[in-house]
Amino acid sequence: MMELESELLWADAKAIADNVVFRAFNQHLSDIEIKVLQASWEEQTYDDMARSYGYSAEYLNKDIGNKLWRKLSIAIGERVTKKNFKEALRRSQPSRSIEVTPNLPFPEGAVALDSPMYVERTGVELLCYETVLNPGALIRVKAPNLMGKTSLLTRILSYAANHNCQAVYLDLSSVDRAILTDLDKFLRWLCCMVGRQLKLKNCLDDYWDTEILGSNDNCTAYFEEYLLPQIDCPLVLGIDEVDRLFPYSTVVEDVLGMLRSWHEKGKIVDLWKRLRLVIAHSTEAYIPLDINQSPFNAGVPVELSEFDREQIQSLAQLHGLSWNPTQVEALMQTVGGHPYLVRLALYYVATGRVTLEQLLQEAATESGVYNAHLRHYLEVLQQLPQLLEAFKTVVLSPNAVELASMQIYKLHSMGLVQRRGNFVTPWCNLYRDYFGRVLAAV
Repeated sequence: MMELESELLWADAKAIADNVVFRAFNQHLSDIEIKVLQASWEEQTYDDMARSYGYSAEYLNKDIGNKLWRKLSIAIGERVTKKNFKEALRRSQPSRSIEVTPNLPFPEGAVALDSPMYVERTGVELLCYETVLNPGALIRVKAPNLMGKTSLLTRILSYAANHNCQAVYLDLSSVDRAILTDLDKFLRWLCCMVGRQLKLKNCLDDYWDTEILGSNDNCTAYFEEYLLPQIDCPLVLGIDEVDRLFPYSTVVEDVLGMLRSWHEKGKIVDLWKRLRLVIAHSTEAYIPLDINQSPFNAGVPVELSEFDREQIQSLAQLHGLSWNPTQVEALMQTVGGHPYLVRLALYYVATGRVTLEQLLQEAATESGVYNAHLRHYLEVLQQLPQLLEAFKTVVLSPNAVELASMQIYKLHSMGLVQRRGNFVTPWCNLYRDYFGRVLAAV
C-alpha cells in the first residue's frame, strides 16, 4: 500500500478521471479528452492547446473541454470546471490512499476494459474509434504476439457498442482445427457464431444452397439476406487471431478474399455499409494473395508499437512505484518497451517479490521472473528445428542477420525478432542473452 502524495501525480489523476468516467458511462476517455485534461493539468490555455495539437481553440473549448467537464461532473457528482478539476479528482477517491499492490492483476491475456493499466498509444485509439463508426470501415490491427492486439480490439468493439452499433467478437484461437481446415465448416461456424451473439435464430439450413452456390457465396448471402437485415444498426465484426487460418491455404485465400469483397461492397451498397470489420493479426499472410483479393492492402492499417519511456514511467506510477528515469532506462535496456515484459516486471517489483536490481540480474536465468515465458518459446522452437537454427544464428550474431522471408514472418509474429528491412535482430537483450546461452549448446 502506498500513501497518496500531497501533490496528486498526473498519472494518478488520469487514472482517476478515466475510472470515474468509465464507471459512469461505460466508456473510457478519448485521446483528445486526455490531451485536454493533461494540458489543463499543466495550466495551459485553450489557445496554448490549439498551437500544440493543431485544433482550433474554439473546438477544444466548446466541443471537447466543456463536454469533458460536464462528463466529469456527472461521474464525480459535483460541478467540475477547468479551474477546480484537480481538487475534484482528489476528492473523488474513496480514501486518501491508493491501494495498488493488493489489487494488481497478474499480467496475462487482454487488459480488462475497466483496468487503469491499459496504455494508450499516441493517436491509435482515437483513429480506431473515429474509423469504426464510418460506413463499411475496415481496420487492420497488426502486431506480434503479446503486444496488445486483443486489448485494443475489445476497446474498439466496446466503443462501437456505446455508439449505437452491435459488436461481435470472434477469437479464432479457440476454433477447432477440424473447422479451420474445412472452408464450408468454417464459414458456417462464422455465420452461426455471429448469429448467436446477435441473439438470432440459426437459419443456416434455410439459406445454405450446397447444390448451386459455393461456400463464400452462401456465407455472403446469409449476411446479406438474413443477418444484416435483422438488425437496425451497424454491425461491427471483430475477428481476432486471423493468423490461425494462414497455414491452410485452401481456406485462407477464400476467407480473406470474401472479407475484402464485403469491404468493397460497403463502399457502394447501403446494406453492406452497415458492416464494419476489425481484424487482428500478427503478420500478413505468408501465402501469395491477389492484390485485389487481400484485405491486407485495404482499409486502415494500425500497427502497435512498443511502450516509450514516458508510458513506462506512467505505468510504473500506476503500480505504486516511484521510479526515476534511470530505473526506467535500466528495465528498457533488458526488455525494451515490450508491453508484456514490462508489465510482468512491474507486477513482480510492485508486489514486493523482487527488487528491480534482482529482477534484471536474474532476468535471463532459470530463476528469473521471465523463466516460464522464455521456456515456452524454447519449447515452441524445439518443435521447429529449422526455425530454431535460424533464431540461433540471430541471437549469436552481433549484427543484424538476413533470413528467408518465411523465417522472418514466423519469428516476427512470435515477437522474437525486430525487423530491419530484410534483416532481423533479437527483439530485446533478454532474448539475446537467454537464447544465446541455451542455444549455443544446441
